[in-house]
Amino acid sequence: MRQVVIIGSGPAGYTAAIYAARANLEPLVIASSVAFGGELMKTTEVENFPGFPDGIMGPELMMKMQAQAERFGAEIVYDDVTKVELDGDVKRITMGDGTVHEALTVIYATGSEYRKLGLDDETRLSGYGVSWCATCDGAFFKQKKVAVIGGGDSALEEATFLTRFADVVYLVHRRDEMRASAAMQDRARADAKIEFLWNKEVAHIYGDDKVTGIGLVDTVDGSETTLDVTGVFVAIGSDPRTHLIHGQLDLTEAGTVAVEGRSSRTNIAGVFAAGDVVDPTYKQAVTAAGSGTVAALDAEHYLADLDPALLARATGSAVTA
Repeated sequence: MRQVVIIGSGPAGYTAAIYAARANLEPLVIASSVAFGGELMKTTEVENFPGFPDGIMGPELMMKMQAQAERFGAEIVYDDVTKVELDGDVKRITMGDGTVHEALTVIYATGSEYRKLGLDDETRLSGYGVSWCATCDGAFFKQKKVAVIGGGDSALEEATFLTRFADVVYLVHRRDEMRASAAMQDRARADAKIEFLWNKEVAHIYGDDKVTGIGLVDTVDGSETTLDVTGVFVAIGSDPRTHLIHGQLDLTEAGTVAVEGRSSRTNIAGVFAAGDVVDPTYKQAVTAAGSGTVAALDAEHYLADLDPALLARATGSAVTA
């Protein structure tokens, strides 16, 4: 049995692992067989993570976090969780290969996934002009023309932020009105750098090695046009990865895991949540890392208050289902 099992290997999961390992809790990190390292594995240069004044590539940053966690004794497993049983003193985590890990605490740090347009070139040009985070990548588009796709508050926030760098920001929306708040719309309309393109859907993203433009289809008359841009920011929402814990952990109206105040404590004792899976607002690597710190400390404090006889059972073993 483990003292701590961490589900997820993004900035939150690996930071939780670093803190838990340094506290001699010997955490097991279940990193996924495919999506290990989180969303930063899909990015190129990261310029806003503290400690790297010259920037660092997203995958390199995650490899460094993993190495740091392993240095202190964290164990990494590349497999997918298929089932969690979180009630009771001992939690059970079932893996894709049939192994069942038992743990006294679980840190749920599965992150969230940005919604995509569903275009082939969207994935191919990710990090080469296609982005889901203006805060992360906006500075690369100084004096450029970019497009933001979406019509909610997040799309208008992205567009407004990008006007600090880009010469022109096209706001592309498939309808003739937005669902964003009135205040956000007023702010965007007052910005001379933002141009609204109504009743338009993105049908193509053009470019060989980097984005050179997008193809738009008019949702009213079906006409097609081409827009020359070097950046495409997709802002149509994101979904926290909560499928494993439905019916067990409470969720917020935004669909994220509900936690108590600024802690990581969920509605089930011994289960903690961290990172984008609890954060509908900021969704930054550094805030996720801070959240992972909170989860590890909360887990450590929880373990310290357990019955010594129960705690003594945590030996780091796994059993076969």
